[in-house]
Amino acid sequence: MLETGDDAPEFVLQNQHGETVRRSEFDGRLVVYFYPRAGTDGCTTEAREFEAAREEFEDRGVDIVGISDDSVADLESFAADHDLEFDLLSDPEGEVATLYEAYGEKQMFGNTFDGVFRTTYVVGSDGTIEAAYGDVSPDGHAEAVLENLDERRTGKAVPER
Repeated sequence: MLETGDDAPEFVLQNQHGETVRRSEFDGRLVVYFYPRAGTDGCTTEAREFEAAREEFEDRGVDIVGISDDSVADLESFAADHDLEFDLLSDPEGEVATLYEAYGEKQMFGNTFDGVFRTTYVVGSDGTIEAAYGDVSPDGHAEAVLENLDERRTGKAVPER
């Protein structure tokens, strides 16, 4: 997993509308969250919570992108089904997820395969990693990231929930 202070790798991926999105095009801070599969329960919970908090992130000058190895068509359906307005990016070969150390061998139901790890990074406006979250639990994650952003901004500890 990348660490605080590391340079955030550049990415150039297509979003759910087939538009090209580059990390370097974001002016402010950016939440980059990796998720295994659009439409699954955990990924849906996580995406809906980020969408519900999207305006709060924007109020803090923070954009959100979700990255998975789903196809653009699958991401388009997922975004439409759940009214997601932030960019969902298609990384079909896991190349960007690999750069962010969020892709590799997984095991599920006795099968071994390569896939995306549920990982989140906050990238600063200078292009470095400000925060890293590994082995993320989807429920409540967006709120936890917001609280962490507020803690960093104010320098005050936020009580744990």
